[in-house]
Amino acid sequence: MRLSDFSVLSFDCYGTLIDWESGIWEALRPLIARCPEPPAQEQALAAFGAAESAQERKTPGLLYRELLAQVHRRLAGEWGAAIDDGEAAAFGASVGDWPAFPDSPAALDYLARFYKLVILSNVDRASFAHSNRKLGVAFFAIYTAEDIGSYKPDPRNFRYLLDRLAGEGYRARDILHVAQSLYHDHAPANRAGLASAWIDRRRGAAGGATPPADASVHYDFRFTSLAELADAHRAGE
Repeated sequence: MRLSDFSVLSFDCYGTLIDWESGIWEALRPLIARCPEPPAQEQALAAFGAAESAQERKTPGLLYRELLAQVHRRLAGEWGAAIDDGEAAAFGASVGDWPAFPDSPAALDYLARFYKLVILSNVDRASFAHSNRKLGVAFFAIYTAEDIGSYKPDPRNFRYLLDRLAGEGYRARDILHVAQSLYHDHAPANRAGLASAWIDRRRGAAGGATPPADASVHYDFRFTSLAELADAHRAGE
């Protein structure tokens, strides 16, 4: 299997193109400063990942910025801090402030010369629009949880991707799904019959804001950055 075998790259955004862990940590600082026993960064990110996944299962139709506000309230309760609705709303609105990984814009610009680029993201459209300005590329299609009514790893999200791209003339074998999260993306991509490329931003380190995945999850390519994927394509891999 070679990267040139595909004509569409479908991307997760947050964790893959946007540095969501840095963004989440920065946006949680006001809450953490009020905690009687402030969690360390890795502890805070793991708690966020668990709370976010639970909230996505509970309220799959909730807009992501509103879902994040609920996650903030959950974390305040877990960490023994008073719930502050204004602070929770600000956390929900913080997605647009989360930084792009430094390599994302240039790598996307290069890849857009050879592939249709598609977003499949657990986000609302307004929040993604802010992030898209940081990425600097026009995507062929953008599919969000707001459009679909569920959050990855729900299989409905990948069925939506496949159905919409089939309408554009692309089959599953034409698509390579590119993502950081083994839990949110690679596991359901496996079940949907899609090839996938793992962007291992944490370079093999466990933890962070992504819940652990089942040991059976597999992927077809592994890179530690999007720049590495672009370089592999240049090299004909």
